[in-house]
Amino acid sequence: MTANRNRGRQRRTRAVAAVTAIAAVGLLTVTFVSGGGRGTASAEANLADFVPIQQVPPNVVTPPPAARASTGVFTVDCGTNRNGKFSPDNPVAQPGIRNGAEHLHDFVGNLAIDANTPNEALAVADTTCRNGDRSSYFWPVVRIDQSVRADRDAQLAQALSTTQPKVSCPRVADRLPAMPTSVGSRVRSDLAALDRQIAAANAAMTASRGRIDQRLNRSVIQQLRAERATTIKRIATTMSRAGSRPTGLVSLVDCEISYDGLHAAHTGDTRAASGANPIVRCPSVRDKLPEVPAPAVNEVNRTLDLLDRQIAEANQRLATSKGEGGPNFAENAVVGPLRAKRIAALDRIAIAIGRTAQRPAGLEALAPCALDTRPVGEQPAEEGDDGATDEPSALPEPQGPNLELPNNTGRIVQPSKVLIEYRGNPTSTVTPMPMFLRALTGDSKPISRGPANARATWTCSGFADRLSDKYPICPDGSQVLRVHDFPGCWDGQNVDSANHRDHLAFADPATGACPADFVAIPQLRITISYDIPRYIQLRGQYALDSFPEENHNPFSDHNDFINVNSAQQMKKIAKCINAGRRCG
Repeated sequence: MTANRNRGRQRRTRAVAAVTAIAAVGLLTVTFVSGGGRGTASAEANLADFVPIQQVPPNVVTPPPAARASTGVFTVDCGTNRNGKFSPDNPVAQPGIRNGAEHLHDFVGNLAIDANTPNEALAVADTTCRNGDRSSYFWPVVRIDQSVRADRDAQLAQALSTTQPKVSCPRVADRLPAMPTSVGSRVRSDLAALDRQIAAANAAMTASRGRIDQRLNRSVIQQLRAERATTIKRIATTMSRAGSRPTGLVSLVDCEISYDGLHAAHTGDTRAASGANPIVRCPSVRDKLPEVPAPAVNEVNRTLDLLDRQIAEANQRLATSKGEGGPNFAENAVVGPLRAKRIAALDRIAIAIGRTAQRPAGLEALAPCALDTRPVGEQPAEEGDDGATDEPSALPEPQGPNLELPNNTGRIVQPSKVLIEYRGNPTSTVTPMPMFLRALTGDSKPISRGPANARATWTCSGFADRLSDKYPICPDGSQVLRVHDFPGCWDGQNVDSANHRDHLAFADPATGACPADFVAIPQLRITISYDIPRYIQLRGQYALDSFPEENHNPFSDHNDFINVNSAQQMKKIAKCINAGRRCG
């Protein structure tokens, strides 16, 4: 489904639904739309963010199929997250950044994934999908919140007035392979350049203290992205020539503008975390190693990859064994054995380096891991660690039985159904997706970044001909739906790009044709259904988890995907679609 282009102007208006004015200089004066209250003792979101679906005009355009159209559909059943794999990580948009989303996601499919899981571990992980698809599909949760928080608007407005926005970037140093001795000084010089780039970006952000400035945010991020892309590419080239080739560094280029200070207004449940999705947190090793002599590089890299796989395997064990063995099961059956494995692997690294250089001491201190806490022995990232902010000290873990996060409180509504479909193209056959392709749709930050990538996703069952950028109020007997269409065109080369978008494109909404130099791939659509009582809809008491500055803006809906279908399975999917069949 693709919303009619005639609604573009309306979309641009909705993207700033949480603002009261746009000043001549482009600064946004924010009034939060769903903090509850509007000055009254009520938990309701702004009812202007809700619309009876019958009032939304039909706007979905379906291009007619041409002669070479691929009209089949391949359906995947990955369940509805009844196993409780919730996480505030976003492995696509913010790889390597713990709690980077600042809101909770439902995850279905791959059971090992978190912000740091390497591709090799994803490829062998277990899955909730019935056909063996190991892909990861994830989206923000929906909550119902009927609590009374009459002063939430005032709290959040006050928090914004004292908030200094900062950039948050994935760390590069702890994602690199072994550092060959011959290039250590050059690579460390470039890591220092990354520090300086982030420091300069943060200095520029001081101009928007206490307010949200879309134009400044875009300018700062675009310049920082360009600088980081050049520097990170130079690091990759330098290390590759020395025989220690990094992979996937393009995914670390992009940064976010973070409004962490807004979390000061959080008043949610602070009881002990429920452990619905415990994961292990371990000290990083890659950035703690000394420079490695050339004869040891390959063995050290193999062992570093093994350490990553061990963590992924432990997290999968936690995801599949919830409720087993009593309160000490995770510590005794997962964390303890993981420590023993890490001790052996770290010793192997020390021995490999020690054969031709001074053996590193103290690596065993990096062996212990912990459940749902900051990695043992590590502190929040500081300048000098390539300037990244992957462990913002202001961000708590999900709290209490409802896994609440700052400004994202209330009971999680689990989907009644999740329909995952791979679809064809109206003008051509489809080419199989490459393994480990990253994709996202929508934009989690249309208020702070602008609406260019945001998409209307909301509707009700029985109203598939229309999508809204507001929360729908559905007739009796109709379910609330979110329809997420992913880009269906690929550049034919890359599995990710510096902004996580440029390697993919949406087809022309009128014709379905891909842009020049792009090929059609199976177009992913995820439709999520919810049973939400009508009285909750009428009172405006359900909302999307979001970044704090978005404050539950329905136009900030988004969805993310990593393709971990095997090459054989993806060929099967493409063949079904190209033959015009319905498979699954």
